[in-house]
Amino acid sequence: MAGGLAVCVASGALCAWLRTPLPWMLGPLLGMAVFQFSGANLESPPFGRETGQLVIGLALGLYFTPAIAAEVLAHAPALVTAATGVFLIGVAASAILERAARVDHATAFFSCAIGGAAEMANLAERNGALVDRVALAHSLRLLVVVSAVPVSLTLLGQAGTEDYRPVAVPFDAGGLALLTGLAVAAGFAWRRTGLPNAFMMGPLVLAIGFTAGGLVFSSIPPWMTNAAQVLLACNLGARFRQEFLREAPRFVAAVLATVAFMLALCALLAFALAWSVGAAPATILLACAPGGIAEMAITAKVLRVGVAFVTAAHVIRFAIVVLATETAFRFLARRRIRR
Repeated sequence: MAGGLAVCVASGALCAWLRTPLPWMLGPLLGMAVFQFSGANLESPPFGRETGQLVIGLALGLYFTPAIAAEVLAHAPALVTAATGVFLIGVAASAILERAARVDHATAFFSCAIGGAAEMANLAERNGALVDRVALAHSLRLLVVVSAVPVSLTLLGQAGTEDYRPVAVPFDAGGLALLTGLAVAAGFAWRRTGLPNAFMMGPLVLAIGFTAGGLVFSSIPPWMTNAAQVLLACNLGARFRQEFLREAPRFVAAVLATVAFMLALCALLAFALAWSVGAAPATILLACAPGGIAEMAITAKVLRVGVAFVTAAHVIRFAIVVLATETAFRFLARRRIRR
């Protein structure tokens, strides 16, 4: 764990010094990938992901002032369209992965369902898929998306176009301590529902409710969001193993090709939506990006690209994935049996 944190902090500091996009997420993630694929056995600290998600959820919730919350609600049709479109792109991509990687339908389907790695692995196990392959596919997808999307937006000059700001309140240590305590309670309450991403969704919903209602305890200092990104990247990078490249090269190659296919279709969907609703292309691109809610929302925050819109889009997709993934899989499985 000490080695994992050391690699992540050093990689993040190097990328920050080089002024790369999203340095405290991208740097640790690439640093962990290099070390893990080289044969290291680095680990992330316990509860690191939950801690990182909690901080990110609170930081994002501060963007949902009453005016911005109303504007996001006004764009509800576009948000639902984006979320549904990306979900269907994942379903279509599973057919490509099934043939290219020569794996069973269940493994291909849950490998391409654009949800959290842990949640999709649990569904995969329940439906007879190869859990290790599903976990590997989601780890590679996040690595590619988190690496490619921020860099592409920066090179295209689309970063820094955000007109919105988080609610402007001073930092207050006592207020932040109280807000953090409430966020922890919200995370545990969300966990009792059995829904995934408890320590992201619970604090996020809590912070949105407070901010939209005009009640704000404190701002979130930048060092906390940077530390949260390091913890999230460390947790994701710890999943990589050298055996992936040695034991499943065909599957790895097929997953990378499938992710490229998903990115291309998501970009087309984003440009179509941006043209139809008149929104900034960068905002819609991040809203449609096939990454995780925490990773894409913090990308929007750091690059200053439609934070509230992107967060809302990924929250809606999260709901669709939770409710529809297993139902869609069983529907397609029944159709295959009938054929």
